[in-house]
Amino acid sequence: MTRSGPSSTGPAVTRLAPYDFAAPWGATSFVTDLDGPVHWIEFSPAEGQGQGIPVVFVHGLGGSHLNWCLIGPALAAGRRVVALDLHGFGLTPGLRANSTVQANARLLDRFITEVIGTPVILVGNSMGGLICILETAANPGAVKGVVLIDPALPLPVQKPDWQVSGQFLLYTLPGLAPLVVARLLSSVSPEEAVQQLIKLCFADPSRADPEMTKAEVALAARRHPANAPQASARARIFLAAARSLLRVLARRGSFYAKMAGIDVPVLLIGGEADRLVAVAAIRQAAERNPHWESVILAGVGHVPQLEVPDVAAGTIRDWLSRHFSSGE
Repeated sequence: MTRSGPSSTGPAVTRLAPYDFAAPWGATSFVTDLDGPVHWIEFSPAEGQGQGIPVVFVHGLGGSHLNWCLIGPALAAGRRVVALDLHGFGLTPGLRANSTVQANARLLDRFITEVIGTPVILVGNSMGGLICILETAANPGAVKGVVLIDPALPLPVQKPDWQVSGQFLLYTLPGLAPLVVARLLSSVSPEEAVQQLIKLCFADPSRADPEMTKAEVALAARRHPANAPQASARARIFLAAARSLLRVLARRGSFYAKMAGIDVPVLLIGGEADRLVAVAAIRQAAERNPHWESVILAGVGHVPQLEVPDVAAGTIRDWLSRHFSSGE
């Protein structure tokens, strides 16, 4: 299957991808050439699909399209629902130069313009939430609404989580960071890597969906570095994304202005037990932007869409129903 999407510079050629990691959740994989292959999935439409505004999911640092499979089907009623892999993550290849948050914001804009072809509702988690903010601020005509799920935010002054703070401090160290991260990537199995992420991102790891964990391990095995050069390349890509994220957050005034300038409906969802984005940062963002809607989920960590998917999907569907009619 080959198809073309709208583009001002020529058709964006899209093909079926030779992957099926998301198939158990009714999603089909595609690859589109946007100056290189970009992998994305589309959830099968529910019965009676209408012409609602499309939803585009944007994953976080170290994430992938799989992060959205537990809520994608529930939102694919009345609208098109897709999830892309950013440069350097999931099944989209990347380089250090194009894996920054700024470069991936530009990729997201091209994806909206050349693959979707109409304004969208963005749903982003963690780094993906930050990228959604950058895209909405830079190209407001491309976005009709935004859902931010534990987005990366400037942290208020408070007692830090030393394990998390230590990791991000490591990312800033020149010379040492690439060596240490590459060694970490090559020293753990795919199973261990996935379990480590679950422990870090879930308030209650027992909530992890077994089928999703299996798919995450399979995807990690495909990406798992088989040798030192591959691990080193992955480390450079990961650090480029992490460091660019930290630089954006360090410019607090500029980032606050971007958030305040968003004039479309915004839903902010935070996990009260999130170790990566403290709930105090979520509450601070809500206070700074009283026109946003905010929901704090008790006993939930950094990825509500994976830990409590029914709650996350229901919260988003309720917000959609109140702000966008069935034909929007």
